[in-house]
Amino acid sequence: MNIFKGDTVKGIVLIMDGMGDRPIKELNNQTPLQAANTPNMDKMASEGITGIMDSIAPGIIPGSDTAHLSILGYNPYEVYTGRGPFEANGVGVDVLPGDIAFRCNFSTADEDLIVTDRRAGRIKEGTKEIVEVLNTMVLKDYPDIKIIFKESTGHRAVLVLRGEGLSDKVSDADPKVEGNKPKEVKALDDSPEAKKTADILNQLVVKSYEMVKDHPVNLKRIEEGEPPANIIIPRGAGEVPVVESLNDKYEVNSACIAETGLIMGIGRFAGMDIIEMEDVTGGIDTNLDNIRDTIIDQVKNSDHDFFLINIDGADEAGHDGQIKEKKEFIEKVDEVVMSELIKLEDVYIFLTADHSTPISVLNHSGDPVPVLIRGPEVRVDDVTEFSEVACAKGGLCRIRGSDVMNIMMDLMNYAHKFGA
Repeated sequence: MNIFKGDTVKGIVLIMDGMGDRPIKELNNQTPLQAANTPNMDKMASEGITGIMDSIAPGIIPGSDTAHLSILGYNPYEVYTGRGPFEANGVGVDVLPGDIAFRCNFSTADEDLIVTDRRAGRIKEGTKEIVEVLNTMVLKDYPDIKIIFKESTGHRAVLVLRGEGLSDKVSDADPKVEGNKPKEVKALDDSPEAKKTADILNQLVVKSYEMVKDHPVNLKRIEEGEPPANIIIPRGAGEVPVVESLNDKYEVNSACIAETGLIMGIGRFAGMDIIEMEDVTGGIDTNLDNIRDTIIDQVKNSDHDFFLINIDGADEAGHDGQIKEKKEFIEKVDEVVMSELIKLEDVYIFLTADHSTPISVLNHSGDPVPVLIRGPEVRVDDVTEFSEVACAKGGLCRIRGSDVMNIMMDLMNYAHKFGA
């Protein structure tokens, strides 16, 4: 395709969540991406320009939320108040000014409230029924505080506290590792609002166990040898932020295609249209055929010109230390999704990850992630493989997440000249 003056071209930023990794002994000191068979990604790299990216800055360990904000052109140090509001908005809770929102885990605890499984066996069904019970919760010391729960995908949920005298300056209840009780939530400043909110959360955690430990869903899971989702652990407190619309900021008509409530929530706060998908599941079992078909349909048939797409499974495998599963998931994305996207000749595709989730770390790291851009008139470099090591030799060199939208808008012909 030849671009003429005034022509605009559609663009995709596709983020494979947590795809980046470190060399693994079991893979002959390769990363899962290096070891994976990815002919379509490799071909896209050979037809495009590559590099590596620090989502925020070198050595900074990004969350998925702060990484996506940065990639969309927002300064996370200015607009990020916590993950909770994005997660809540993403799963359809109408958060209001003054609400304090949290992301939560459905977890498993024993009768002493020792957490034995932070993710309740990666529970996939029954959480809606559990939430129906939790939404009847009233704390006797705080009867005027409205407590709103909503299930997200898998073991994830959200919590919104609504009422007078609340604060997001509170710590997390998440113990981070099994074998400990939920952490005591503490006020992070000396305000009465923070102390009140911390007390509410500490009571809420205990109350959640009392309310759902004998829920029919959990009794059935115990009978089947599965960990029950019998306690709620909140974290990521945040007050509802206000951000500039992405469409106004870049003069585009944007849409978000994502599996998780968090990314959909970020898209909603950015003013993007959220393309709903059914039967997605999430994680390494996600329905990639559905995601692929949604992307192709939207690019070809909608009036949206910019798309943010997030595919989540590699991150889950990294957190769980699953070498084989991470490698195979990357291969599946290449086979199912990239095999069709590579056929889109008149679209810019920016392929990357939001962060690395190394198998050896079981969490995010500050390692840069690989980047490729394929589309009309891209300056093709000599790189022929899409991986962390190969892309480091590419023509984009090393960029930051905050550069992505500027690069894409320039290529798509939406940018304006700076200066005379």
